[in-house]
This record gives sequence, structure tokens and C-alpha cells, in this order.
Amino acid sequence: MTARLALITGASSGIGAALARLYAAHGYDLAITARRAERLDALAEDIRFAAGVEVMTLPADLADPATPRALVDQIEAGGRQIDALINNAGYGLQGEFGERAWAEEQAFVQVLVTSVCALTHAVLPGMRARGFGRILNVASLAGLIPGGPGSAMYGAAKAFVVEFSQSLHLEARGDGVHVSALCPGFTYSEFHDANGARATVNERFPAWMWMGADEVAAAGYEAAEANRPICVPGAPNQAIAALSRILPAEWGMALMARQGRRGRNI
Repeated sequence: MTARLALITGASSGIGAALARLYAAHGYDLAITARRAERLDALAEDIRFAAGVEVMTLPADLADPATPRALVDQIEAGGRQIDALINNAGYGLQGEFGERAWAEEQAFVQVLVTSVCALTHAVLPGMRARGFGRILNVASLAGLIPGGPGSAMYGAAKAFVVEFSQSLHLEARGDGVHVSALCPGFTYSEFHDANGARATVNERFPAWMWMGADEVAAAGYEAAEANRPICVPGAPNQAIAALSRILPAEWGMALMARQGRRGRNI
């Protein structure tokens, strides 16, 4: 019997790489994609040795609107079907909205929002027809709290992913397809190195607010298996999310204004 296959985006490092290792440990073959081919190849070699599963590496840029369909077509052309989709690819932008070229903003929305929808739209019918599927969308705690200065696009994109996942969870729940949104807070990964915020976040946020990528990945996997619509890993993050639900909107925005840019792009 052929193993189930998981497609994982943004798999070259951080939470994506941790999720790849975790799904492989649970017997899934993998199709992993990111822009950095050499990182994908190194990860694939490690996973094949450790878990003994098949791993396809698919270097690609999700900022290209044609990429989601091309990835699915490439996998299906090899005679495989996608049983689990992990939409993890993402990054943050530095600066306030309007300071960057619109092309940068368009690419950002394409990666964090449109590609999530496009890949999900491509794989969902097959999952429903087979009566099995797992869709894990990596969102953020930023999608559950009021927006703050310096994160207009990031918080909005992650809020979209959260609500998209919730609605899809309800639509697919009778079909054997589990849909969950993973909403981590600060996570040790390359995320803040890529957007140039590493020194700032390390200085301003204490160690107890941070989680490891493996911890976050494990929480996401468990949530997807249990079919929980939202997973917020870590007690501090859960407390922040709960507080944001009960505070009046004006109070929440006032708190974010006081924090300034401290909490952007988590």
C-alpha cells in the first residue's frame, strides 16, 4: 500500500522543516517546496535517512501565481495524490504600509493569502472524494489580536487565514477532511532573521514568550489530527488570544498603539 503524501510549503527551515520531519515520522511521504533548492535537498536527505520515506523536492516561488497549480500538477503527474496540505510558507515585511513598492505588497499577498487558497482549492475535491484529508494552515497569533503599527499587511493576511480555515473546517467536517489553523506566537526560527527584526525582538521580548519550532509543529500536527479549527500553542499565547477576545476593540487598539512596533510580524 502506498503511503499517504503530505505537501509542505516553506519547508526549507523553521516550522516548515519541523513539520516535514514530523509528518515523515508519522509515515507520510513528502513533497516539500521552498525557494532554496539546496536547503530542500539537504532536508530531504536527512528525512530519507531518519524516516525511510519518499521525499520529493520541488523548488518554487509561491509569489508566482502559476506556482500552486504547477506544484499540484507535478505531483499528480508522478502518480501521487495529496493527502495532507500544510500551507506554511510566509515571511514578514519591514516598515509601514505605503513605504514599500506595491509590487512587494502584491507578492506578499500572493504568498501568504492567494497561494493558500489556490493550493487548498486544488486539493480539496480529491480529499473529499477519497474521504480523507488534512489541511493545516500556519497562521499566527497576529491574526487573533488587534493590528498594530508596522504589521498592517501581516496581521490582516494571518487573520484571513484564520477565518478561511474556520469556514473551511465547517464546510469539510462531514467529508473526512480536517482543517486547522495553527497560530503560533514568537518561535525560534529564521523568520526574524529574514525580515531584519532579530535584534529587536530578542531585546524586547523575554525568553518565556518564545517556543521552539518542534513544539509548534507538534501542536499543529495534533490539532490537525483532532480536527480542531484553531490551535494556539503555548500558555502565554493562549492567554493573549483569550484577552484579545474579551477586551473592547478600542482598548485592544490602544494597547497595540502603546506597544508600537514591538509585536509586529509574530
